[in-house]
Amino acid sequence: MISNQIMQNTLEGLHQLTKIDLAVMDSDGVMCAATFGDTAQYSDAVAVFAASEAESQVALGCHFFKVFDDQQLEFVVLALGDNEESSTIGKIAAFQIQELMIAYKERFDKDNFIKNLLLDNLLLVDIYNRSKKLHVDINARRVVMIVEVGPEKDGDELDRVRSVFGGKNKDFVTAVDERNIIVVKELGENDSNAEIDKIAAVIIDAFHDKDTKKVRVSYGTVVGEIKEVSRSYKEASMAMDVGKIFFNDQNVIAYSQLGIGRLIYQLPIPLCRMFISEIFENKSPDDFDEETLTTISKFFENSLNVSETSRQLYIHRNTLVYRLDKLEKSTGLDLRVFEDAITFKIALMVVKYMKYMESEKF
Repeated sequence: MISNQIMQNTLEGLHQLTKIDLAVMDSDGVMCAATFGDTAQYSDAVAVFAASEAESQVALGCHFFKVFDDQQLEFVVLALGDNEESSTIGKIAAFQIQELMIAYKERFDKDNFIKNLLLDNLLLVDIYNRSKKLHVDINARRVVMIVEVGPEKDGDELDRVRSVFGGKNKDFVTAVDERNIIVVKELGENDSNAEIDKIAAVIIDAFHDKDTKKVRVSYGTVVGEIKEVSRSYKEASMAMDVGKIFFNDQNVIAYSQLGIGRLIYQLPIPLCRMFISEIFENKSPDDFDEETLTTISKFFENSLNVSETSRQLYIHRNTLVYRLDKLEKSTGLDLRVFEDAITFKIALMVVKYMKYMESEKF
């Protein structure tokens, strides 16, 4: 339903142009918007007019006009003055309110359609029928993006994201829960992940007055049919979670970039515990001291290159070899051997995943 504030803005705009005072009341005579005070004197007359068969009338020195929604009376527009000019401006105001109602109703219907589409609440035949009815292109290239702005919300997040797209009717911005804002973005034929990353950067910039490190954007793969939008949404949702676990330093993450993290995220926790127990026995990577963890991290960063790692750690090559030998004795894994390094790297990722899942329970 169109808001009173929208109607107020419309009436004030017409009043500034024409100097004719206007008001909008509901069918019971309750004032919704007005450019003048003391509207109470018209309440009874509006209620009587609403119950009549007439679509317009002149009474109490002003013109009355009815505004319908699918043959159901919604509002009565009042234009002060009983002359021809007031009548014309009153008709224009009624027409404006009518058009706004249609536009907002279509937007509301589209919003509901997109929400149900994302959540897989529609049959395939319903998807195509409603797409046609709402003039939504069935075969356009689209991607679903999820925007998370952190725990501190001020209620205007949806409007901020919508402002990025400038009211383009081919893009949809909505919310399916209290945590995330969903964008269904239509793309051009040649748009790639690079263009999507640019859009994500613009969205994050819309929250420049907040801590942008807490603003995250994830997105799924590009789909070519309306029926596949829900898949892109599920991928974006997974990318958001996996990104928090394994790419915590990035605030834009694509489903296609998740790599092995995507596989680990789908493992059952009991299986993860069994795997860690087999690798580290009664130990855990959390038990390693800071020096060992830093050495491991830097060694992986440098693709198992002993010389480059020792240089960046400002230690002698033999010192690094000693640390790796010590780690091998405690875990049975030699990080200089590719297969052992892969096993150790996966184990570290599994531990991260387990810790994240534990924290999500509380």
